Amino acid sequence: MRLGIVASRFNEQLARKLLERAQAEARKLGAEARIVSVPGALEIPVALQWLAQSGRFDALVAIGAVIRGETYHFEVVANESARGVMEIALQSGLPIANGILTTEDETQAEARLEKGAEAVRVALEMAKLRQRLHEER
Repeated sequence: MRLGIVASRFNEQLARKLLERAQAEARKLGAEARIVSVPGALEIPVALQWLAQSGRFDALVAIGAVIRGETYHFEVVANESARGVMEIALQSGLPIANGILTTEDETQAEARLEKGAEAVRVALEMAKLRQRLHEER
């Protein structure tokens, strides 16, 4: 399985840990992973779109960490990044797992770092399902 992972660098320490767990899970499951780094969560959907358009991937994963601050910006970034990920998945027909954490604080994010590995498992499971459904035609 060829897996593309788009990882945000914002909230760098948390994002790096999410990515490390995602990469370890991909290796464990025997997937060939290509990592693309972007500045923040709002840049993830367009990078996913470029990877989906390349035709080189069986599944994609979005990785990032958005932590609530004192302004409305959190809601914009959390909602629009999730909407963008889903939009690209539906447009492309390619399995895309959303591993972008949206938490109240760093403690909540630290408790959810396994979401990077979980997103890889979900993406690969959906890629296998897609493959089976296409073979049944």
